Amino acid sequence: MNVPVRSARRPARSPDPSSRRERRDYPRRDAELVGEDVRLRNWARNATLGQPGSVTAPTTESELRTFLGTTSGRVRMIGSRMSPGRLLKGSGQEGSLLDLSHLSGELPSAHDTHDTHDTHDTHDTHDTHDTATFAGATPLADIYAALSARGRMLPSSPGVIASQTLAGALSTGTHGQGLQQSSIADSVTSIRMVLADGSVADFGREHPWFSAVQLGLGSLGVITSVTLRTVPSPVYTCRKDAVSADTLEDDLPRWNRDDLLVKAWWFPQEGQVQVWRASEASEDEVRRYCEGGRELLEHATTSDAMNDTVDQTLRQMRDDTKIVDEHGKPFRTVTRFRDFTDVTGDVYQVFCRGIATPQINVEIGVPLARAGEVVTAIKQWHAETRPRMHYPVILRCTGPSEAWLSPSHGEETCYFGFVVYYSQDGSLSEEGQSFLHAVEAVLARQGGRPHWGKYFDESLYDWPALYPRWDEFRAVREELDPQHRFANAFTAALFD
Repeated sequence: MNVPVRSARRPARSPDPSSRRERRDYPRRDAELVGEDVRLRNWARNATLGQPGSVTAPTTESELRTFLGTTSGRVRMIGSRMSPGRLLKGSGQEGSLLDLSHLSGELPSAHDTHDTHDTHDTHDTHDTHDTATFAGATPLADIYAALSARGRMLPSSPGVIASQTLAGALSTGTHGQGLQQSSIADSVTSIRMVLADGSVADFGREHPWFSAVQLGLGSLGVITSVTLRTVPSPVYTCRKDAVSADTLEDDLPRWNRDDLLVKAWWFPQEGQVQVWRASEASEDEVRRYCEGGRELLEHATTSDAMNDTVDQTLRQMRDDTKIVDEHGKPFRTVTRFRDFTDVTGDVYQVFCRGIATPQINVEIGVPLARAGEVVTAIKQWHAETRPRMHYPVILRCTGPSEAWLSPSHGEETCYFGFVVYYSQDGSLSEEGQSFLHAVEAVLARQGGRPHWGKYFDESLYDWPALYPRWDEFRAVREELDPQHRFANAFTAALFD
């Protein structure tokens, strides 16, 4: 498929936050909730999703179909609730929240478990040994465990957190790292959805709308099952190094060309980078891994090359957040860069190492061909502003994605991630907010596409210019949900 390269510099409005009349601050977090249905808040507790009594929890697909077929009004899927509030909140018509947690687990086959009178049915034929089918609300952790138990993996590197549901991960573009793969959605061979009127539709890879359904922002229907391609799971050894950031512009593309899976953390103030480069393990490393019961193998040699940098970052986080527990999750996300060592394990043991903690996370994807240019721009901006950073810049690169609304649609992409942690009282420092707004503007000027499941300022982006299949996606939405029953506050503004 020939895909037009997106415009490098076409923001919808001025990308300089100071030039706009009003800056949209990030939401405050409620530090404690007592006696409230947790499903009515997102996971970070910085957004209210609905009113008491608005949650419906079908236990079977048939119950879900009956509910949608016999009711009217807006419907929103809440999944694991890890997305920002805008992807979950209502748009003036509150409607119902769908808790789909009962529709979870592995299914025998995409062909055996459903009715046969579906419309839009265009399945591919696949060797069942190479695929696995899971209900849409299955947590990624359960999928990874099931595949690992039989020596299989998805042909995509995982994200760092595995508590998302499969449907949520597809719908927001969850991805890992490595130019030979892309988002988790690109591992899909077929998707089954219940539509707004209660009918069902199955989409295989040959269907003309498949690339819209792969990443639909929850705006097309309720994903009830997904068939995923799987591949043999090798054992990887991940080499960890601390290097200077002086040549990061050249190093970043080279690392990703030379190694299977690469992730890097850049500390601009100290001019250091910790880089993880994974390749298949040697026979001796595989032997030692197996002798250890196939648990993650930490190598004997450790490095303290990043310890001073880590201590400086922790001081800045402590001053900004006023968090009392210095062993709490925010601090642990940074202290793990101390005394680091190489490791050997499967892809999930090596890369699913995240520590879930409420935060504001901004992640913007730019074409890999312009990654060096972006690194230079960030270096210049950082030298001028000297922001206080809670966490290093996260660098992950992927190959092209087929999904029309993927930030890596059609081209190799480098994702730049930025994190600011909440204070003890649920507030965010003014400097932290200013940092995120300013650095996002830098990326937007470079033609960046934001990660849908994280925070971003939508006023910076000209969506049709960034996504060449934008109007086609909107047309698919009109066909599948003409009444916009699945619209939320964000998608209503985005597409309507």
